[in-house]
Amino acid sequence: MAKNDPFGFDMSVSASKKKNPRGRRGMTGASETSTRGCDHPGCQERGAFRAPKSPDTLDDYWWFCKDHVREYNLKWNFFNGATEQEFIEQVQSDRVWGRETKPFGKRTEEQRAWARLGIDDPHQVLGDNATRNAGKAAPSATGSRRLPPTERRACEILDVRDTATKAEIRKAYKALVKVLHPDMNGGDRSQEEQLAEVVWAWDQIKDSRNFKD
Repeated sequence: MAKNDPFGFDMSVSASKKKNPRGRRGMTGASETSTRGCDHPGCQERGAFRAPKSPDTLDDYWWFCKDHVREYNLKWNFFNGATEQEFIEQVQSDRVWGRETKPFGKRTEEQRAWARLGIDDPHQVLGDNATRNAGKAAPSATGSRRLPPTERRACEILDVRDTATKAEIRKAYKALVKVLHPDMNGGDRSQEEQLAEVVWAWDQIKDSRNFKD
């Protein structure tokens, strides 16, 4: 989207990554960059493990310490309150990964929509490009190369190419710090977790030999 959008919206992928960089998780599933406290009443430990609040809100989480997330998981029942019929339907859906087999000889709604435009095969709209495998050309086009997992993750958090120089990465790092630091947001500390991830990411790259100075 254009920078001079009069409404001030920026829905680009890079803007989204800067606003909410993903957390870093260890082998145990703990969020290594989490600065939350455990949500269990009276617990003063760090809340490094997330757990969904209910089967109906799987994208909304409680944050617990290791002991309390184990206790929570032992009591967790995804089908709590579900009827026997709902349970059977869920099991049948899971057998095909939630994607039922479509009957042969019957057009889907999408196929009927294409047919109204006079197109029997959606790939026809691509012309000669329909038979090309862009995926094989992608690595050379982007300059992608082998990096340790930590440095690859650091590039994702900082939203930089793996071929960028340290000077370019440092510039991206400083820009993110300015966006996320509480001093630049009127003391708002709601993004401290993302800030910690950005600092971690720069620590992985600043002394690395895989990036040019």
